[in-house]
Amino acid sequence: MAFIIGVAFAILLIAVMMDNQPEGGGRQLKDVVVENQPDRACPFGYKMAWLAVRTDDPSTLVRKLHLANAVPANWNSGIGAVYDDKLGPSHVFVTPPVDGWTFVVGLGLPHPVNERFIDKLTPLLLSLGKDYPEAQYFFTYPLIDFFAWARVVNGKLTRAFAVNDEGVVWNKGRITRAERSLGLRLFELRGVEERHGDAGGGLVLYPTEDHVMQIARNWSLDPIRLDEIEVAAGAGLLAPVPAHWSPERRRKSAA
Repeated sequence: MAFIIGVAFAILLIAVMMDNQPEGGGRQLKDVVVENQPDRACPFGYKMAWLAVRTDDPSTLVRKLHLANAVPANWNSGIGAVYDDKLGPSHVFVTPPVDGWTFVVGLGLPHPVNERFIDKLTPLLLSLGKDYPEAQYFFTYPLIDFFAWARVVNGKLTRAFAVNDEGVVWNKGRITRAERSLGLRLFELRGVEERHGDAGGGLVLYPTEDHVMQIARNWSLDPIRLDEIEVAAGAGLLAPVPAHWSPERRRKSAA
Protein backbone atom coordinates (compact mmCIF):
# COMPACT_ATOMS: atom_id res chain seq x y z
CA MET A 1 0.00 0.00 0.00
CA ALA A 2 2.99 2.35 0.30
CA PHE A 3 2.87 3.37 -3.36
CA ILE A 4 -0.90 4.06 -3.14
CA ILE A 5 -0.50 6.22 -0.04
CA GLY A 6 2.31 8.06 -1.75
CA VAL A 7 0.14 8.70 -4.80
CA ALA A 8 -2.77 9.94 -2.72
CA PHE A 9 -0.73 12.49 -0.81
CA ALA A 10 2.00 13.42 -3.26
CA ILE A 11 -0.04 14.16 -6.33
CA LEU A 12 -3.38 15.36 -5.04
CA LEU A 13 -2.84 19.12 -4.64
CA ILE A 14 -5.05 20.85 -2.09
CA ALA A 15 -5.96 24.46 -2.89
CA VAL A 16 -8.05 25.83 -0.04
CA MET A 17 -10.16 28.94 -0.63
CA MET A 18 -8.69 29.71 -4.05
CA ASP A 19 -10.75 31.88 -6.35
CA ASN A 20 -8.51 31.81 -9.44
CA GLN A 21 -7.95 29.00 -11.88
CA PRO A 22 -4.65 27.22 -11.11
CA GLU A 23 -1.76 27.49 -13.53
CA GLY A 24 -0.19 24.59 -15.38
CA GLY A 25 -3.25 23.05 -16.97
CA GLY A 26 -5.13 22.15 -13.79
CA ARG A 27 -8.84 22.38 -13.03
CA GLN A 28 -10.29 23.29 -9.66
CA LEU A 29 -12.81 20.88 -8.09
CA LYS A 30 -14.08 22.72 -5.02
CA ASP A 31 -10.98 22.79 -2.77
CA VAL A 32 -8.84 20.49 -4.89
CA VAL A 33 -6.68 21.20 -7.90
CA VAL A 34 -7.04 18.38 -10.41
CA GLU A 35 -4.08 18.18 -12.77
CA ASN A 36 -4.95 17.19 -16.33
CA GLN A 37 -1.58 17.14 -18.06
CA PRO A 38 -1.25 13.64 -19.59
CA ASP A 39 0.83 11.18 -17.62
CA ARG A 40 1.55 7.46 -17.57
CA ALA A 41 -0.75 4.79 -16.13
CA CYS A 42 -0.84 4.64 -12.34
CA PRO A 43 -1.47 1.43 -10.35
CA PHE A 44 -4.50 0.95 -8.10
CA GLY A 45 -6.53 -1.93 -6.72
CA TYR A 46 -5.98 -2.49 -3.01
CA LYS A 47 -8.94 -1.45 -0.83
CA MET A 48 -10.82 -0.31 -3.91
CA ALA A 49 -13.71 -1.01 -6.28
CA TRP A 50 -13.50 -0.73 -10.05
CA LEU A 51 -15.15 -1.52 -13.36
CA ALA A 52 -13.16 -2.77 -16.33
CA VAL A 53 -15.01 -2.04 -19.57
CA ARG A 54 -13.90 -3.16 -23.04
CA THR A 55 -13.67 0.22 -24.75
CA ASP A 56 -11.13 2.79 -25.95
CA ASP A 57 -13.58 5.69 -25.53
CA PRO A 58 -13.72 7.02 -21.94
CA SER A 59 -15.84 10.04 -22.88
CA THR A 60 -18.66 7.90 -24.26
CA LEU A 61 -18.43 5.63 -21.20
CA VAL A 62 -18.90 8.67 -18.97
CA ARG A 63 -22.12 9.47 -20.83
CA LYS A 64 -23.33 5.86 -20.68
CA LEU A 65 -22.85 5.90 -16.90
CA HIS A 66 -24.68 9.25 -16.63
CA LEU A 67 -21.74 10.85 -14.85
CA ALA A 68 -22.38 14.59 -14.71
CA ASN A 69 -19.91 17.42 -14.09
CA ALA A 70 -16.86 15.36 -15.00
CA VAL A 71 -13.56 17.25 -15.19
CA PRO A 72 -10.36 16.21 -17.00
CA ALA A 73 -7.85 14.53 -14.68
CA ASN A 74 -4.61 12.73 -15.29
CA TRP A 75 -3.79 9.37 -13.73
CA ASN A 76 -2.01 10.80 -10.69
CA SER A 77 -4.78 13.21 -9.78
CA GLY A 78 -7.60 10.77 -10.57
CA ILE A 79 -6.22 7.83 -8.59
CA GLY A 80 -5.14 10.19 -5.82
CA ALA A 81 -8.66 11.58 -5.59
CA VAL A 82 -10.44 8.22 -5.30
CA TYR A 83 -8.01 7.15 -2.55
CA ASP A 84 -8.43 10.42 -0.67
CA ASP A 85 -10.39 10.11 2.60
CA LYS A 86 -12.51 13.14 1.77
CA LEU A 87 -13.07 12.83 -1.98
CA GLY A 88 -12.88 9.07 -2.41
CA PRO A 89 -16.39 8.02 -1.36
CA SER A 90 -18.03 10.66 -3.56
CA HIS A 91 -16.03 10.47 -6.80
CA VAL A 92 -15.01 8.01 -9.50
CA PHE A 93 -12.13 8.25 -11.93
CA VAL A 94 -12.64 7.12 -15.51
CA THR A 95 -9.18 6.27 -16.78
CA PRO A 96 -7.61 6.63 -20.19
CA PRO A 97 -7.76 3.33 -22.10
CA VAL A 98 -5.11 0.69 -21.49
CA ASP A 99 -4.79 -2.17 -23.99
CA GLY A 100 -8.44 -1.86 -25.00
CA TRP A 101 -9.81 -1.52 -21.46
CA THR A 102 -11.10 1.55 -19.64
CA PHE A 103 -11.45 1.50 -15.85
CA VAL A 104 -13.97 3.25 -13.62
CA VAL A 105 -12.36 3.44 -10.20
CA GLY A 106 -13.89 4.44 -6.87
CA LEU A 107 -15.50 3.22 -3.67
CA GLY A 108 -18.62 5.13 -4.69
CA LEU A 109 -19.52 2.44 -7.22
CA PRO A 110 -22.51 0.26 -6.28
CA HIS A 111 -21.56 -2.80 -4.23
CA PRO A 112 -23.09 -6.26 -3.91
CA VAL A 113 -25.75 -6.22 -1.19
CA ASN A 114 -27.91 -8.64 0.76
CA GLU A 115 -31.67 -8.93 0.50
CA ARG A 116 -32.22 -5.96 2.82
CA PHE A 117 -30.99 -3.55 0.16
CA ILE A 118 -31.89 -2.83 -3.46
CA ASP A 119 -29.42 -4.38 -5.91
CA LYS A 120 -28.03 -1.52 -7.97
CA LEU A 121 -24.91 -3.25 -9.22
CA THR A 122 -26.49 -5.95 -11.39
CA PRO A 123 -28.63 -3.48 -13.40
CA LEU A 124 -25.56 -1.28 -13.89
CA LEU A 125 -23.51 -4.17 -15.26
CA LEU A 126 -26.31 -5.38 -17.51
CA SER A 127 -26.79 -1.85 -18.81
CA LEU A 128 -23.10 -1.71 -19.75
CA GLY A 129 -23.50 -5.13 -21.35
CA LYS A 130 -25.95 -3.64 -23.85
CA ASP A 131 -23.34 -1.23 -25.17
CA TYR A 132 -20.03 -3.00 -24.66
CA PRO A 133 -18.81 -6.54 -25.45
CA GLU A 134 -17.57 -7.02 -21.88
CA ALA A 135 -17.82 -5.31 -18.50
CA GLN A 136 -16.29 -6.51 -15.24
CA TYR A 137 -16.57 -5.50 -11.59
CA PHE A 138 -14.11 -5.99 -8.75
CA PHE A 139 -14.13 -4.98 -5.10
CA THR A 140 -11.68 -5.72 -2.33
CA TYR A 141 -11.75 -4.35 1.20
CA PRO A 142 -10.09 -6.73 3.68
CA LEU A 143 -10.89 -4.58 6.73
CA ILE A 144 -14.47 -5.85 6.47
CA ASP A 145 -13.63 -9.13 4.71
CA PHE A 146 -15.42 -7.94 1.57
CA PHE A 147 -14.33 -9.36 -1.79
CA ALA A 148 -16.27 -9.46 -5.05
CA TRP A 149 -15.95 -10.03 -8.78
CA ALA A 150 -18.44 -10.14 -11.65
CA ARG A 151 -18.37 -10.44 -15.42
CA VAL A 152 -20.84 -9.55 -18.18
CA VAL A 153 -20.05 -10.90 -21.65
CA ASN A 154 -22.18 -10.11 -24.70
CA GLY A 155 -24.94 -8.73 -22.49
CA LYS A 156 -25.13 -11.75 -20.18
CA LEU A 157 -24.07 -11.90 -16.54
CA THR A 158 -21.86 -14.98 -16.75
CA ARG A 159 -20.43 -14.87 -13.23
CA ALA A 160 -20.94 -12.87 -10.03
CA PHE A 161 -19.55 -13.63 -6.59
CA ALA A 162 -19.25 -11.62 -3.39
CA VAL A 163 -18.49 -12.51 0.21
CA ASN A 164 -18.29 -10.35 3.31
CA ASP A 165 -18.12 -10.92 7.05
CA GLU A 166 -21.73 -12.18 6.94
CA GLY A 167 -20.89 -14.84 4.35
CA VAL A 168 -21.68 -15.15 0.63
CA VAL A 169 -24.02 -12.37 -0.50
CA TRP A 170 -23.78 -12.82 -4.28
CA ASN A 171 -23.30 -16.04 -6.21
CA LYS A 172 -24.51 -16.30 -9.80
CA GLY A 173 -23.32 -18.28 -12.79
CA ARG A 174 -20.76 -21.04 -13.01
CA ILE A 175 -17.39 -20.88 -11.30
CA THR A 176 -14.87 -19.73 -13.89
CA ARG A 177 -11.53 -21.26 -14.80
CA ALA A 178 -9.78 -18.27 -13.19
CA GLU A 179 -11.48 -19.02 -9.87
CA ARG A 180 -10.77 -22.74 -10.08
CA SER A 181 -7.12 -22.04 -10.74
CA LEU A 182 -6.84 -20.43 -7.29
CA GLY A 183 -7.78 -23.68 -5.53
CA LEU A 184 -9.28 -23.81 -2.05
CA ARG A 185 -5.85 -24.50 -0.63
CA LEU A 186 -4.90 -20.94 -1.60
CA PHE A 187 -7.70 -19.36 0.35
CA GLU A 188 -6.87 -17.73 3.65
CA LEU A 189 -8.62 -19.21 6.68
CA ARG A 190 -10.33 -16.41 8.59
CA GLY A 191 -12.51 -18.34 11.03
CA VAL A 192 -14.61 -21.37 11.80
CA GLU A 193 -18.37 -21.39 11.54
CA GLU A 194 -20.52 -23.28 14.07
CA ARG A 195 -17.64 -25.25 15.50
CA HIS A 196 -18.71 -27.73 18.17
CA GLY A 197 -15.87 -29.56 19.86
CA ASP A 198 -13.83 -32.01 17.84
CA ALA A 199 -16.73 -32.59 15.47
CA GLY A 200 -16.13 -29.11 14.08
CA GLY A 201 -18.35 -27.26 11.67
CA GLY A 202 -18.23 -25.52 8.34
CA LEU A 203 -15.00 -23.70 7.62
CA VAL A 204 -15.36 -20.06 6.63
CA LEU A 205 -12.88 -19.51 3.82
CA TYR A 206 -12.29 -16.06 2.33
CA PRO A 207 -10.35 -14.90 -0.71
CA THR A 208 -7.54 -12.42 -0.30
CA GLU A 209 -6.79 -9.21 -2.18
CA ASP A 210 -4.18 -11.05 -4.21
CA HIS A 211 -6.82 -13.54 -5.37
CA VAL A 212 -8.99 -10.69 -6.63
CA MET A 213 -6.02 -9.27 -8.53
CA GLN A 214 -5.31 -12.69 -10.05
CA ILE A 215 -8.88 -12.97 -11.31
CA ALA A 216 -8.70 -9.43 -12.71
CA ARG A 217 -5.43 -10.28 -14.47
CA ASN A 218 -6.99 -13.42 -15.96
CA TRP A 219 -10.17 -11.66 -17.13
CA SER A 220 -8.71 -8.32 -18.21
CA LEU A 221 -5.75 -6.49 -16.61
CA ASP A 222 -4.14 -6.55 -13.18
CA PRO A 223 -4.60 -2.96 -11.92
CA ILE A 224 -1.62 -3.07 -9.57
CA ARG A 225 0.67 -3.66 -12.56
CA LEU A 226 -0.60 -1.05 -14.97
CA ASP A 227 2.64 0.90 -14.71
CA GLU A 228 4.41 -2.08 -16.29
CA ILE A 229 2.38 -1.74 -19.51
CA GLU A 230 3.74 0.40 -22.33
CA VAL A 231 0.95 2.86 -23.03
CA ALA A 232 0.94 6.48 -24.19
CA ALA A 233 0.50 9.22 -21.63
CA GLY A 234 -3.10 10.30 -21.26
CA ALA A 235 -5.74 11.91 -19.09
CA GLY A 236 -9.13 10.63 -17.96
CA LEU A 237 -12.14 12.14 -16.23
CA LEU A 238 -13.01 12.62 -12.56
CA ALA A 239 -16.72 12.81 -11.75
CA PRO A 240 -19.02 12.95 -8.73
CA VAL A 241 -20.86 9.74 -7.92
CA PRO A 242 -24.51 9.85 -9.10
CA ALA A 243 -27.03 10.00 -6.27
CA HIS A 244 -28.91 6.96 -7.61
CA TRP A 245 -25.86 4.76 -6.92
CA SER A 246 -26.22 5.28 -3.17
CA PRO A 247 -27.28 2.27 -1.04
CA GLU A 248 -31.04 2.07 -0.53
CA ARG A 249 -32.95 -0.18 1.84
CA ARG A 250 -35.88 -2.15 0.53
CA ARG A 251 -39.26 -1.03 1.72
CA LYS A 252 -41.02 -3.52 3.92
CA SER A 253 -44.12 -4.87 2.24
CA ALA A 254 -47.41 -4.59 4.06
CA ALA A 255 -48.47 -7.74 5.86
